Formats: sequence, structure tokens, C-alpha cells
Amino acid sequence: MYFFNAKIRYSETDCDGKLSMASLLNYFQDCSTFQSEEAGVGIKYLEENHRAWVLSSWQIVVNRYPRLCEEVKVGTFPYDFKGFLGYRNFLMQTLGGEMLAMANSLWSLIDLDTGKPVAPSEEMLAGYPMEERLSMNYAPRKIAIPEGGVLEDAIVVKKHHLDTNHHVNNGQFVDIAMEFLPENFVIGQLRAEYKKQAFLDDVFYPYVSLDNDKCVVNLADENGKTYVSVEFLRKE
Repeated sequence: MYFFNAKIRYSETDCDGKLSMASLLNYFQDCSTFQSEEAGVGIKYLEENHRAWVLSSWQIVVNRYPRLCEEVKVGTFPYDFKGFLGYRNFLMQTLGGEMLAMANSLWSLIDLDTGKPVAPSEEMLAGYPMEERLSMNYAPRKIAIPEGGVLEDAIVVKKHHLDTNHHVNNGQFVDIAMEFLPENFVIGQLRAEYKKQAFLDDVFYPYVSLDNDKCVVNLADENGKTYVSVEFLRKE
């Protein structure tokens, strides 16, 4: 398993002085990036080989949000490859071993010349030693979008939403969706299903469905086709 240590920064906290969900997601994303870079199959390697890993889904479960200046350990590892699909777990612990959060994710490898999925090379697979998957309650990848969601104000994609692949970063999608959560809604679990890439000047039409302890945000285009759907469950 690949690990790195960190201390929770003020810029990563919410109004309660605890790590925000958006920052937790960024920690996990950075962790997999660090592993890829150290294994020699990171951003430069992907660019030279005209490949890109595209996230298909997230499931993040939070036991406790760490506080400002708390020291943490962030880890990740792949546990399966099937064709062009890669399955990866993440975790965040205290230095004493308390499990703060766990995650499951599914990634697709894309050939940038054809836009089609492609299986990873032996060189890429060698950079990602697999381990047994984490013991957690694995939710389905697909998210049911409730009927009758409330249409909120449209959002235009800006430059700060983009990453090195020049499309909207998966963390930015979640950050946008979180803006529609009710006050005092503490996220216990997040699921995100990514269906369509978004680029500069694209427009999101957010449909928000709230039902007691669950909120589903569907970011769609003008024709109702989903970019990403995000499900938030309130923490008990």
C-alpha cells in the first residue's frame, strides 16, 4: 500500500474547523497521483503514451472528520484490473491507526487518440501492485436519480474547474454539488457516478432532490443528459 503523511491545514477545513469532504477527496486523489508518479506511470508517462485515467465512480465513507492541525496518514492501492477498468481503495487514518475514512473507486483507461477505452500495458500494471480490498460496505456504482428534482441556477464551467486533462476535475464536480446541501448537513457517505466529461464553457443544470437524510444532485446538460450524479447521505 502507498502512504503519505500530512497535517490538516486551515485551507482544508470547513466552518467547524474540520476537514471538508472536498478536501478529503483531494487527499485521496493526490495520494493516487503520488503513487503513479513514484512508480513512473504518472502524468508525463500518460501524456507521452496518449492515455488518461478517467474516474467512473466514487464511494467515500467517513467515520470522523479530522480537525485543524491533526496529523493523518493517507493510503491507496489497486485491488483489481478488468480490461480497461481499474478498481482502487483509499483510506485516511490517524497516526495512531484510527480509521477516519475509507473509499472505493472505479477508473477507466482512455486512449486519447481514439477516445475509446483501452487496457493498461504490462508496464503500467507493474507499477500498481495489487492488494486485498478493504473491508467496507460496498455500495452499487450506479445512482438512482429521483424524479421531480428541483432545477437550480445553471453553472458555467470556468478555467479553475479544469485539470491537466483540460476537463472538469472529478473533485470540482463534487464541490459544485455540495453547494446544494442543506445547512448543517454533515456528510457520512458520498457516492458519485461520472457519465460525461465537461469542458470549458459547458453549462451544468443542477437538479436537486432532498429526502430526509439523503440528497441527490444531478448535474445535467441542456438536454437533460447527466454529466455526474452525486448522492450524499447524512452522517448519523
